[in-house]
Amino acid sequence: MRIVICGFISLDGVVQAPGGPDEDRDGGFAHGGWTQPYFDPEVVGGAFDAAMKNATTLLYGRRTWQNMAAAWSQQAGDPFADKLNALPKYVVSDSLDEKDMTWNTSLIRNAEAVGRIRELRETGDGDAILMGSPTLARTLIEEGLFDELILISMPVILGGGKTIFPAQGTKHALEHVSTVTSPTGVNVCVYRRAQG
Repeated sequence: MRIVICGFISLDGVVQAPGGPDEDRDGGFAHGGWTQPYFDPEVVGGAFDAAMKNATTLLYGRRTWQNMAAAWSQQAGDPFADKLNALPKYVVSDSLDEKDMTWNTSLIRNAEAVGRIRELRETGDGDAILMGSPTLARTLIEEGLFDELILISMPVILGGGKTIFPAQGTKHALEHVSTVTSPTGVNVCVYRRAQG
């Protein structure tokens, strides 16, 4: 199974709270919803459709899982929503319990996350898609547990916030697969882990 990390990112590497003002105010972040002026249904929406094409499972951190479940679990009749709702999901969290598991989701504890995701990668088929979830994305990048990055780069600088990139000097060589630019100036950049 391939691990694909897909998400919005500012030009200065911030991924925090792209969807709405109250999505994630950790650290006093005041720019929630920063992607809205740049969203383009064809190019940006198409990037998520393309990412989901070979998806067989979804990976989330707690906050993103809660936000996505609230936004999508009751939607039906749209091909993207129907696929999102049908896929099995894993959420990494120590604050949620088994009784909290809805939306076709299994719980993974933080201490078990790297091992369980490594096991999924080695034994599963298709793609496991990680959307948002900056802490989990950063851990997977640190551990080299990713095969592809789909970075939806918005033409904005936010001046601080959460990022998916490790600060410990971890190096991973990537191969550029494609870049598509939207009329609103968004670059959808796809990179794969370089072989060797």
